[in-house]
Amino acid sequence: MSTLVTGIAELVTNDGEGEGGLGLRREAALVVDAGVVAWVGAAREAPAADRVVDLGGRAVLPAFVDSHAHLVFDGDRAAEFTARMTGQRYDGGGIATTMAATRAASDDTLRNLLAQRMREMRSQGTGTVEVKSGYGLTVEDEARALRLAREVTPETTFLGAHVVPPEARGDRTAYVELVTGPMLAACAPHARWIDVFCEPASPYAFTGDEARVVLEAGIAAGLRPRVHGNQLGHGPGVQLAVELGAASVDHCTFLSAADVDALAGSGTVATLLPGVEFSTRSPYPDARRLLDAGVTVALATDCNPGTCYSTSMPLVIALAVREMGMSPAEAVWSATAGGAQALQRSDIGHLTPGARADVCVLEAPSHAHLAYRPGVPLARLLDLGAEGGPTSDPTVAAPRS
Repeated sequence: MSTLVTGIAELVTNDGEGEGGLGLRREAALVVDAGVVAWVGAAREAPAADRVVDLGGRAVLPAFVDSHAHLVFDGDRAAEFTARMTGQRYDGGGIATTMAATRAASDDTLRNLLAQRMREMRSQGTGTVEVKSGYGLTVEDEARALRLAREVTPETTFLGAHVVPPEARGDRTAYVELVTGPMLAACAPHARWIDVFCEPASPYAFTGDEARVVLEAGIAAGLRPRVHGNQLGHGPGVQLAVELGAASVDHCTFLSAADVDALAGSGTVATLLPGVEFSTRSPYPDARRLLDAGVTVALATDCNPGTCYSTSMPLVIALAVREMGMSPAEAVWSATAGGAQALQRSDIGHLTPGARADVCVLEAPSHAHLAYRPGVPLARLLDLGAEGGPTSDPTVAAPRS
């Protein structure tokens, strides 16, 4: 069953052409067949299809790709947020609070909370989400988190090396051995990625040497590496990520010239998470510096209960434009195609023939409104149904002859 989506005032294809590589087409249309983009072009040249959706002059872009999120957790850290707003510095220690609540929660509680957060993301135009473990920090709890995450996304990340839990701080070496031994063995079947919080500036996170041991063990087990790095201060995270061929190094707030050069000469994506800086009153990463150096930049929410409890990619785009020196076009590309590159996916993040038909519709005529109208619920996913035909969209029209 094919569907013609027409009445598109502005179509972001991300085909690499034009402003910011967005491949903008105006007065456009696309045809979706069996969940895949089959044709893109001018509305006046559109071929016939079994069904028609007329968007009435709205903008369309690829669904957002959120390549960094922590969604399997229970508990609330609003008091911690309030304390930071009165001057307390973030150092990573609050993760233990979430760990205790998550360990105590039932499977059904965590499953329901995860589903709720996924619904929030999808209601704001996000089509693909990466979900990490990291709030259990025992063999059983980390494996449980990944089993639940795998129910909602194929992009699951083992983050047993999130922090050293309180009960293990007297013997960090033993905890690293647990992460790289029994915990990895239990979690690898449910994960695609391995991650580590490489942050010597935090007494709770991992040193460069510890992070290397964790990542190399994950790689040996068939997982692909990612890194939390250079969030709280200068450190080895970026260099380690590049050396080990990580798909992405995330945060990248404190970078040396050598770090930027290393990223620019590598295939590692710099994933920036401005919602964290917003929520912690910390310095924002310098996206302009990275882009001007030729680094591939992605944007993601880092949705988590401590440092950015937001599921909104539109908010992230607005912050990137206002606070990090990105143009609206650059921010939209980084939130779509950039996120896809951070997940090493070629089927998402663009709307060209052969791509998965993850379509985001804006209640606006242009992608620029995502930054121009912050806080306004403009973005939604277009429901085209399993067969490529609309199932619940009010703009369905009769078949076109």
